[in-house]
Amino acid sequence: MANIEKIAEDLGKLTILEAAELTKLLEEKWGVSAAAPVAVAAVAGAAAGAGEDAEEKTEFDVIIKDVGPKKIDVIKAIRQITQLGLKDAKDLAETAGAKVLEQTGKEAANDAKNKLETAGATIELA
Repeated sequence: MANIEKIAEDLGKLTILEAAELTKLLEEKWGVSAAAPVAVAAVAGAAAGAGEDAEEKTEFDVIIKDVGPKKIDVIKAIRQITQLGLKDAKDLAETAGAKVLEQTGKEAANDAKNKLETAGATIELA
């Protein structure tokens, strides 16, 4: 039998992108659909960063300030970054102040920001 505590600890260390990839893999393998992969990933990210005190900020939220004129391109970029379905990505794009990624590493946050800005969105890292 698997060590459940070890599995829970390992899941808590996943980044948002890794959690999204895991969700997609499990959906494909077991033929199920996760209802809220972003919420699950956010909880995992929050659990991983709960006990850390760092002087330099190492985790960032990627927030959409304005979707811009190319809404479809922004939705495509959101889907690529988060592995969300079309409806969830569209809802995220249409919500001002929506967090595309939460508590993600600096490199992943900058990569997501660049992709979304290239698609036409105005992005803030917090």
